[in-house]
Amino acid sequence: MDLQIVIFQFLGGLGLFLFAIKYLGDGLQKVAGNRLRNILDRFTSNPILGVLVGIVVTGIIQSSTVTTVLTISLVNVGLMTLRQAIGVIMGANIGTTVTAFIIGFDVGIYAYILMAIGGLILFLF
Repeated sequence: MDLQIVIFQFLGGLGLFLFAIKYLGDGLQKVAGNRLRNILDRFTSNPILGVLVGIVVTGIIQSSTVTTVLTISLVNVGLMTLRQAIGVIMGANIGTTVTAFIIGFDVGIYAYILMAIGGLILFLF
């Protein structure tokens, strides 16, 4: 492949990425406002809570990159502080590690126990 094509594709992709982050941040600021700021302050005021939020969000959306980009966008528009963002990003990285660790388990050993627990929860709640 030609080096010039690779360089242009890289720069074009980087420009598109930065463009998307800018518009994501502007959209979040217009839509969210004070309500999102209050929610973020409540759940990320403590660094340990921020790490837990990062782990949970990464576990839900299965992407630490998306969690990190959203966090950076929130800091960029002023809805989060850098101190809050550090905890969330650390949690996102821990969440990715935990997800990979869970995939590495041999779940077949625990399958019957997990199905029994799931059945109990289903019938009791």
